[in-house]
Amino acid sequence: MKTDYHNHLEKGELTLDYLKQFTDQAKAKDIEHFGISEHAYHFYQTKDILSNPWVDARRYYDMEDYVSLFHQAWDANIDVKMSIEMDYTPGNHQEMKHFIEQYDFDYVIGSIHWVGDFGIDLAEFRAEWDKRDLYDTYRGYYDQVITLAESNLFDIVGHLDLVKIFKYVPEDESFLLEQYDRATTALANSKTCVEISTAGLRKPVGELYPDPRLLKMCYDKKIPIVLSSDAHEPDHVGADFDQAIDFAKSAGYTSLMTFEKGKRKEVPLG
Repeated sequence: MKTDYHNHLEKGELTLDYLKQFTDQAKAKDIEHFGISEHAYHFYQTKDILSNPWVDARRYYDMEDYVSLFHQAWDANIDVKMSIEMDYTPGNHQEMKHFIEQYDFDYVIGSIHWVGDFGIDLAEFRAEWDKRDLYDTYRGYYDQVITLAESNLFDIVGHLDLVKIFKYVPEDESFLLEQYDRATTALANSKTCVEISTAGLRKPVGELYPDPRLLKMCYDKKIPIVLSSDAHEPDHVGADFDQAIDFAKSAGYTSLMTFEKGKRKEVPLG
């Protein structure tokens, strides 16, 4: 069994023709569980959850159109899961909960892209890495991983160590392992699964998410996994899944979690 639960239509249009380019690619790569999880910040309905100049300039979708697209797909017998990738925003748990509960998502991804006003994975903010204390940024990032898990709002945490995207990594291994340990402890006490994401191979860091030491902690604490490509274009669907599967098995995993309308099922990793 293969999953690819983290994918985006934002470079194209919310049309059945464009969606089908993604689902056709998934079918060609034998991905049995495929979902679209557009960034929540694109939607007018999330302005009360996350708002800043960078995000607000990219808010141009309506959830009514998004939901309608999935119904069109299902009516056309296209097997695709409906999801959302939400920027976890500390202090706005009720707003996030209210938004999530309004829609019949198959699963919900929670991700951390912002540490305060710092867009950690954005090219526009890259120079900030040299201006800020690296350890404070990492600590702040993993503080959010913990409260994301404790919120129990999300089925999957996206790209768990995205903070390494530009290769800014603390030299103090004990500090790094401490962040991994406290994050995985919180995740183990939640319903949240971790994705093995191949997107990191296409980023400056040039490696899978999460770090091998972090994934091993996930396995040791019995945190379930899914596979994701974080594709922003059809050709990236299922990209490098051979590496992702080998990586999962090297940590000890033999199964994946699957989702359908909020229900989860563990299946063999294939």
